[in-house]
Amino acid sequence: MPIKIPEDLPANSILRGENIFCMTEKRALSQDIRPLKIAILNIMPTKIVTETQLARVLGNTPLQVEIDFIMTASHKSKNTSQDHIDEFYKTFDDIKNNKYDGLIITGAPVEKLEFEEVTYWNELKEILEWSKTNVTSTMHICWAALAGLYYHYGIPKQNLSKKLSGVYKHTVNRKTMMLVRGFDDEFLAPHSRNSTVKEEDIDSISDLVIIASSDEAGVYIVASSDKKQIYVTGHPEYDADTLSKEYFRDLDAGINPEIPQNYFDDDNPNNSPVVRWRSHANLLFSNWLNYYVYQTTPYNINEIK
Repeated sequence: MPIKIPEDLPANSILRGENIFCMTEKRALSQDIRPLKIAILNIMPTKIVTETQLARVLGNTPLQVEIDFIMTASHKSKNTSQDHIDEFYKTFDDIKNNKYDGLIITGAPVEKLEFEEVTYWNELKEILEWSKTNVTSTMHICWAALAGLYYHYGIPKQNLSKKLSGVYKHTVNRKTMMLVRGFDDEFLAPHSRNSTVKEEDIDSISDLVIIASSDEAGVYIVASSDKKQIYVTGHPEYDADTLSKEYFRDLDAGINPEIPQNYFDDDNPNNSPVVRWRSHANLLFSNWLNYYVYQTTPYNINEIK
């Protein structure tokens, strides 16, 4: 999928080097089609890394996608330059009168806090409520999945006794769901989080269905019956070295983290990671874009409701 992104966005040069089709705004104007408008609420601290990861997995089908990067106005980024924020990001106030075919809300390193303790929780609640009537389908990733399940359904998060970090085997529970069309019965996906949700809490909500789960990592993909809300508790978008960087960062900070499971060759952090989730990640995002966004959204974007 050609990704329509600003010429100067750092992800542009990185993805071109990987032979991923990126389209500049100038070239996009010459195509007589309506691109899918996707908003990305990026609340990860490493914003440029996350921008690149998500642009990469969104760039794998033959449709044109136009991305708006959104930030919370109630929290100032400490790890990304203000120049970058000013050039490439909008606030919710800037876009709240817009309609979007799709919305992605990223994870955030705030899992040990109660939702109400997060500085931008009130703003996020406003965005989550807005998404119900202004977005065709929303994908919540990692912490955002827990936050969305809590806001929309009152499902509490459960703190884990130790961080869940690694690449885990998952099983497709609902093979007829289009979101997992083409998936193997078993597949691998990365996780990096300190909390989770209980399967029985989700099963108690008739509007929700668990599409995929893991014996080790728990619930993985959940969807609402109308397909407007998708919850992914892991990080399928992660790069090969993301878990490695997190591990060594925590090690240097004296946290004494456990080695990410099933990730380094021979489970030895001195060895390179083994990437075994990339095909699943690409298929997950392309299925979401195709079946839950493109084939569902109206041609006139203002008719989204």
